[in-house]
Amino acid sequence: MEIKKPGFANSMGLITIEEEVISTLAGTSAVKVDGVASMIGGWGTDLTERLGMRNFKKGIKIGVIDDEIQLELYIEAVYGYRIVDLAENVQKEVKTALETMAGLKVKAVNVNVLGVLMKKIPTTELEEA
Repeated sequence: MEIKKPGFANSMGLITIEEEVISTLAGTSAVKVDGVASMIGGWGTDLTERLGMRNFKKGIKIGVIDDEIQLELYIEAVYGYRIVDLAENVQKEVKTALETMAGLKVKAVNVNVLGVLMKKIPTTELEEA
């Protein structure tokens, strides 16, 4: 079974966009949102990074339905941000990036918040308390 790739046909031929390009655009846009600590992948993606390889698909699953992109993003939020607002901002940023930079039709950007990063308190502040 062949996986359908997003593409565009014009008078000169076909333009296709690889999943790695979509993942890079989506992931970069997501982590730029204030309150996003990181993208979260499974043990396989974490192992890949520990081996020194870059993994552009970390925390992102892509599907193509009727020539429209559907994404699942897995993120870690920074403590103190309202999670619903954070997730909506991620949805907007990712959708805008894919539509403007790649010309893709985005059906859905589903954001899954899998964790919250607690800010570390410097030990000097703890000693003063």
